[in-house]
Order: sequence, then C-alpha cells, then structure tokens
Amino acid sequence: MRQALDKKRILVTQSDTFMGPAICESLQAQGAEVIAHVGSLADPEEPGKIVAASGKLDVLIANLAISAPTTPAAEVTDSEWDEVFGALVHPLPRLARAVLPQMVSRSSGKIIVIGSASALRGMKRTSTYSAARGAQISYVQALGVEVAKHNINVNAIAQNFVDNPSYFPEEVQANPKFQDRLKREVPLGRLVSAREDASFVAYLCSDAANCFVGQVFPVCGGWIHR
Repeated sequence: MRQALDKKRILVTQSDTFMGPAICESLQAQGAEVIAHVGSLADPEEPGKIVAASGKLDVLIANLAISAPTTPAAEVTDSEWDEVFGALVHPLPRLARAVLPQMVSRSSGKIIVIGSASALRGMKRTSTYSAARGAQISYVQALGVEVAKHNINVNAIAQNFVDNPSYFPEEVQANPKFQDRLKREVPLGRLVSAREDASFVAYLCSDAANCFVGQVFPVCGGWIHR
C-alpha cells in the first residue's frame, strides 16, 4: 500500500526542538525522506546553506522556536526584540528565497510554518514573542497568495497547548497549577498530543492538501475561543 508521503523529500528545520522530533517521526511513518536540520537559523547565511545542501525539496517545514520572553512591554529592550525576530521571523524570507526557485521551476512544492496561536489571542507579558509569531502569520498569508499560481502551497499552524519539550516540558505539565490552567483555559481540557499535531502537519504535506493557500490553522484545543 502506497504511503501518503512516499518519495517526498522534506526539510525540517530545528528538528531537535519544538515540534521537530514528533514531525520527523510522523513524516517518516508516512514514507517521506526527511532531511533533519539541527541548530539555529539566526545566521543570515544558514538558511541558504541548508537548502542548497538538501537538494531537491518537495516540502520545507519551518519549525522555529525560541524561549519566549515574559518581559513587560514597557521594559522590552531593542536586543530582546532583535533576538526574537532574528530567530522566528528573519529566517523565513531567507528560506523562501533559497527554496522557491526550484519549486517554481517544477510548478510544485509546499512550505509549512510551525507558528503559535499567541499571534491570535492577546496575552500579558508576551508582546515581543506574540509580535514575532504574528509577523510569521502575515508573511505566510502574503507569500501564500503570491506563489499559489505556481502550484506552491504556503500555510501555517498556529498552535498552543500542544505537548512539546520546548514550551510544555514534563516539569511544567506535572505542576497542579498548570493542570488547573488547562481545565480553565482550554476547552479540550488537555494538551493536544504531539502525535495529533504532527499528523496534521503530515496531512498538509500530502497531495490531499493541495487546495490550501495562505491558511493559518489554529491547533490549540479551542484556546483562542476562550
């Protein structure tokens, strides 16, 4: 039986953090050849280098993470702002510039950004992080409509309260106060599992998802509706 991602070559950035491990596992289970990048993309040259080294790519998954600052807005420094945008936003156009020429030449390809629902609902003391995640979403929406004519799909997942080691490590999940917060703030009443989230990423990588253009999919157990 043919697997949904059979023979597709997929680059996953920062594969050892955030949703990277779960995504790689899900993609490989569906038959994809996964190129797992490890490390930061803050160096302006790094996105181009990893795309060039990867060869033909059917899908690029921009899985970008950084420890979220909790600085009050009036105390945010230029260095904090620059660091967060340097990690979460600036790599996106660099990755796109590197990978789009080959996708355009084939009239086929996908770019998926793993973002955050913090861009969709205001939270205290997250102005820097939420602004960067919001910039990701705006970029996806604009790029998505621009390259759709080339049969290239650009979409994003805006997630929160998804089980992952970067933002919800085991020690956080074990805290009774956190479990109480889950029940109060998340209609689902639990974290979205890493497998559930990664399975949706795998679906977006498949030919069954060729109709989505510049879409932002909240995966957050209903959190944005509370």
